[in-house]
Amino acid sequence: MPFTPTLTGRRAAAAALTAALLVPLAACGDGDTTEDAAGSRPSASASGAPAAQLTVLAAASLTDVFKAAGAAYEKTHPGTRITFSFAGSQELVAQVAQGSPADALVTADTKSMDKVKADTGTPTVIARNRLVIATGEGNPHKVDELKDLADTRLKVVLAAPEVPAGKYSKKILDAQKITVKPVSQEPNVRAVLSKVELGEADAGLVYKTDAASAADRVDAVEIPDAQNAIAAYPAATLKESANAEAAAAFVAWLSSPEAQKILQDAGFQRP
Repeated sequence: MPFTPTLTGRRAAAAALTAALLVPLAACGDGDTTEDAAGSRPSASASGAPAAQLTVLAAASLTDVFKAAGAAYEKTHPGTRITFSFAGSQELVAQVAQGSPADALVTADTKSMDKVKADTGTPTVIARNRLVIATGEGNPHKVDELKDLADTRLKVVLAAPEVPAGKYSKKILDAQKITVKPVSQEPNVRAVLSKVELGEADAGLVYKTDAASAADRVDAVEIPDAQNAIAAYPAATLKESANAEAAAAFVAWLSSPEAQKILQDAGFQRP
């Protein structure tokens, strides 16, 4: 009979992978709570939401904005601490499938979330995004539109086909019948941005918010709506969360006016 890993075994095997990617948030706000002599935490924060140590798996393109959002949430929810693990959505889905110990998941496309629907609560789209062409500062190669990326003299980098940003890139390039031969295909959209920032690529397709996060190092060439793709970001709790109530409170908060303002200030579109 073939061996089937138990859930405990799956979670233990995945824990090391998740730990390597964790990005802890520093404690913030005057309402920081500490453990008592018995090592226990209060059951609820001053806001009424349960206190907990949450681990949230989130798409790489959310790195900057979720650090800000997490800090804002902790400030208004004393006793709750959030640790983010940022990676390509395909990597996050693999972690969930392997039983990674986490509380919530936010991907950069609905298809990735659908792959683990048996492991999540009902997802809610919290934001949308769109692609732009990232170039070196000052756009030295005068890239003006998508078809310019077909120029074989340009070093173009794209996200890998299994990454949401890579799927969106392929979709819009195929729709315009544009053939691009990338010098590399990266595991997440932030790696694409980094290649352009470092001058290792002349251009790349990234989300508008990624380019905005590096506005002093790259230029963003807008892509017309008729040629573009809109990325949706669904968020959901994980059924195996040890902090189900607190995780649900955080996921619900992502649709609140406070969280939406943080997302939109960073360039994300309304859900």
